[in-house]
Amino acid sequence: MAAWARWCLRHRLVVLLLWVGALFGTTVASGVAGSAYSNVFSFPGTESSRAMERMEKAFPQRAGDTDSVVWEVAGQSKSVKNPAVRERMSAALADIAKLPEVGAVVSPYEPEGARQISRDGRIAYAEVTFTKQAPELRKENIRKVVDRAEEARTDGLRVELGGQAIQQTQEPPAGLSEAVGIVAAAVVLFVAFGSLFAMLLPLLNAVFAVGTGLTALVLLSHVVDLPDVAPLMGSLIGLGVGIDYALFIVTRHRKGLRAGLEPGESAARALDTSGRAVLFAGGTVCVALLAMFSLGLDFFNGIAIAATLTTLLSVLAAVTLLPAMFGFLGHRVLSRKERRALAEEGPREGEKPGGRAVRWASYVERHPKALAAAAIAVMAVLALPTLSLRLGTNDQGNEPESQTTRKAYDLLAEGFGPGFNGPLLMVADVSGGAREQRALDRLVREVGDTEGVVRAVRLPAAAGPGAPETAEHTAVVQVVPATSPQSEETDRLIDKLRDETVPAAERGTALEVDIGGATAIQKDFASVIGERLPPFIALIAGLGALLLLVAFRSVVVPLTAAVMNLIAAAASFGVLVAVFQWGWGMDLLGLGKEGPIISFLPVIMLPLLFGLSMDYQVFLVSRMHEEWVHTKDNARAVRAGLADTSRVINCAALIMICVFFSFVLSGNRGGVMAGLGLGGSVALDAFILRMVLVPALMHLIGRANWWLPRAIDKRLPHLAVDPPDRPYPGVSPEPAEGERELVGDR
Repeated sequence: MAAWARWCLRHRLVVLLLWVGALFGTTVASGVAGSAYSNVFSFPGTESSRAMERMEKAFPQRAGDTDSVVWEVAGQSKSVKNPAVRERMSAALADIAKLPEVGAVVSPYEPEGARQISRDGRIAYAEVTFTKQAPELRKENIRKVVDRAEEARTDGLRVELGGQAIQQTQEPPAGLSEAVGIVAAAVVLFVAFGSLFAMLLPLLNAVFAVGTGLTALVLLSHVVDLPDVAPLMGSLIGLGVGIDYALFIVTRHRKGLRAGLEPGESAARALDTSGRAVLFAGGTVCVALLAMFSLGLDFFNGIAIAATLTTLLSVLAAVTLLPAMFGFLGHRVLSRKERRALAEEGPREGEKPGGRAVRWASYVERHPKALAAAAIAVMAVLALPTLSLRLGTNDQGNEPESQTTRKAYDLLAEGFGPGFNGPLLMVADVSGGAREQRALDRLVREVGDTEGVVRAVRLPAAAGPGAPETAEHTAVVQVVPATSPQSEETDRLIDKLRDETVPAAERGTALEVDIGGATAIQKDFASVIGERLPPFIALIAGLGALLLLVAFRSVVVPLTAAVMNLIAAAASFGVLVAVFQWGWGMDLLGLGKEGPIISFLPVIMLPLLFGLSMDYQVFLVSRMHEEWVHTKDNARAVRAGLADTSRVINCAALIMICVFFSFVLSGNRGGVMAGLGLGGSVALDAFILRMVLVPALMHLIGRANWWLPRAIDKRLPHLAVDPPDRPYPGVSPEPAEGERELVGDR
């Protein structure tokens, strides 16, 4: 690592130009190519996926996104059929039909839209089918639809719009959350370093890494299936690790400069110490992320690719771009005050940790049992709500009440029933002939009479000139539940139809019926995730523990790390359940309506949580292990490691928290959940687990922390996270002044 740092420093202009070329090259190429993100919810073997495949084969023309314009009358106009209302809305719908990228508009005033008026006549809706799926539409064209519909509003006529495409017009400007996160991180860095240039270095590292990664993802979307949430998740993890990894290296470099080293030598030693830890920490994050491939779901594969790419680029920038910038800046990485002190007072050999850090490390050593018990109690209380965790889907009914999509959702639920926003689709193969047709008709009547069903109606056949042959043999029945898509009663209704009603109708015939639709898809998706989550957790925990076993050659260290990761994950999901599922603080935070935890969130969050937790474990324990190797004194190793790393770990955690919490502004409910969950987890992990519970337990366990059976030791490969020799200048193993009085020289 030292030789690599010296090469980057000597060829700093070449390194900088390569990064600039990579960023601007991918930016230009992505602008020309455009994105091709696709949400592939493919989970073979489930009933809803079979229904979806059958629908796609029979009715490929139904490809565009379908949104809705909903209106309600009040006052003297007591019916949407009022001539003035009808004329006004018909004119608006006719104009919308002529707008770019609008394929068709089905009005309730037309024969085929007769069912689009509520029974009391106060609420009606029109279906607006675009020519493309929502992510592929131009936002300005969607905005034109919204504007024309809103122009129809008058006193006594309320008009709202709903649907995926409409939702895109309500999202904050792209990059807002990232910008807020970077500004917040800049403030923390400036307070920590007191130097403008030192503050800019981690930000520069993150901007180049994340910028290059996100533009590269646009190009990759043409080659592999990437969901539209992949860039958000990539920037979420990339910004956090990009700034944090650079922070660790810059901190070590500044210590070397204050110790009197020349910039080149200080940079080399910073990479040979903190750089090794960064490489190892980045590797653990990537391993955890790539474990998503084990789930066998294309949706998660795309997210794993996005997050892994930005993480790899963050590590690469930290070990190449940073040394180059160290060469450009020289001693200006230090503040003016530090440079003046260095010139007047000379180098600070064997710089000691700050007094507060030393006093805290000593306090933990003196009271390990009480602190460990308190930390465990806090984490246990926060983890309790996790027992009520329910995975499901969040829709526009969970959005803030101020948004037009939420208003449209509520109007449809009021006029047509709660289940109208998530109807089930029974897709039937009736190729057998008249017998199967009669069986399907009986099934429709039975389903319509089933408790919990508002209505079941067979949709008109879509067969015609140019239609696939399968369209003639495929029938679709729309089933509207009496309860909302997120309700547990709706889940039980789906199970009853699948397990009892449909099999009874199929018996003795060639009729084949699969129940699908968005609500059934999300239910099946949550079920698949629930089944595969336990082995997935075991895999990422086991891989992380194995890496730590190789790095620190200890049995206890990786086992305690795995347990700490599970505790942090349970506590963070406990917070999410309390806020998003139970609704605690939802109104205060303006997060909309409570609902189940989004089904894909655990799979996305857990690898990130485990990877980031491993980061702090590596930086904390590597310093302890470095001290243990040279002194064989466990108490001193734990004390010195905690005192020497607590400031930088707390600073790194604070930056990560700022970045994650800034994603509350993303406008994406999944991003909001992930941001709050990850930010809360990092806070709990850094401030309670790594600063309190881990060192307290290591004091209680004693020398056994570093025990490894000889048979295993001989077979393990050697992976050096610590520097090869004695600690470099700027990091002294000796207790700081005053520490002997507090703890005693051991």
